[in-house]
Amino acid sequence: MTHPTELKRTLSLAQLVLYGLGTILGAGIYVLVGKVAGLAGLYAPVAFVVAAVLAGLTGLSYAELSARYPRSAGEAVYVQEGLQRRALSVLVGSLIILTGVVSAATIANGFVGYLHVFVTVPDWLAVTLLVLLLGALAAWGISESVMAASLITLVEVGGLILVILVAGDSLGTLPARLPELIPPPDTGVWLGIMLGAFLAFYAFIGFEDMVNVAEEVKDPGRILPLAIVITIVVSTVLYLLVALVAVLALPPAELAQSRAPLALIYERATGSAPTLISLISIFAVVNGALIQIIMAARVLYGMSREGWLHRALGKVHARTRTPLLATAVATAIVLTLALWLPLVTLAKATSFIILMVFALVNLSLVRIKRKHPRPEGIRIYPAWIPLAGFLSATGFVLFQLYQLIGN
Repeated sequence: MTHPTELKRTLSLAQLVLYGLGTILGAGIYVLVGKVAGLAGLYAPVAFVVAAVLAGLTGLSYAELSARYPRSAGEAVYVQEGLQRRALSVLVGSLIILTGVVSAATIANGFVGYLHVFVTVPDWLAVTLLVLLLGALAAWGISESVMAASLITLVEVGGLILVILVAGDSLGTLPARLPELIPPPDTGVWLGIMLGAFLAFYAFIGFEDMVNVAEEVKDPGRILPLAIVITIVVSTVLYLLVALVAVLALPPAELAQSRAPLALIYERATGSAPTLISLISIFAVVNGALIQIIMAARVLYGMSREGWLHRALGKVHARTRTPLLATAVATAIVLTLALWLPLVTLAKATSFIILMVFALVNLSLVRIKRKHPRPEGIRIYPAWIPLAGFLSATGFVLFQLYQLIGN
């Protein structure tokens, strides 16, 4: 009997952390920090802290679930194990695919803003070439894709550190300006902070992508949970520093008008053309899009292997050891969305969808803990963590719905 070709287990802890950081850092801070400042004003760092708390609670739930069920299509599997509703599990898997392709489309649009620093080309042409190139790289092989993503992630981190260093004089004013950055107990101010936090939350999306390459990770029960926690902590520290530098260096209204906010900060701080930081930013946003395409393809693959989608999507090519059809489908959807929808619309849609998924994943872990409280060899977190994750994610969803209805 011929066994179907399996995905290749090749990813180490370091590679997985860089994989997670690649999509988190590139997707958000390089593109959206200015937009967050436009909503939250000088309190943009507070908005990032609120978003980090929300992401951290759910991140710990993902860490435990990834050790319990280290399989592709992670969220769909978690919901099936916890809530035992196949239709709901398929819906969750579909939503995760949607967030991946919408996120990649968001990043592809952000890429254009930084590309225009070097050359003016039609937006549609730049987006099309980028997405097709990334789809081809994702199809080539997981080792090659993650190696490329890891190298670019190191460049991304270097770019953020460069912005922090060149604008370091701004951080020097922090003690004197600290009272300006502490929000008063004013409803209007906190409304802006919460709106900013909702958008900033998009900048943390990415840690959940890591669970969908579980079948390509060495010793996933140990490595996956640790990698998720490390990734969230590192990204939070970098985001907070960059957000502080941004609002201390430039007026929030000016940041909000820029399509390449970190390039603007660099230019003002150094008096030089932002060539270097813009080049790094291009790599950063490209990296985020690549990882989202890989993730969406793996969820399609995983759902096919669970019997929830057509079996053709679960076929792995014998030479590349990647799901070629699933990758092609994910790439095509990304390209379509990137050409149709603007950046902020895409980012808000992604945040809204992923928050609904996070609520269901946290609720699933609450149920799973009741049925199997102490599985052997698994790091268990307190039951209040998934409960708090469920309540906070649900609260954010209701808040955004209220805003939509109110407007």
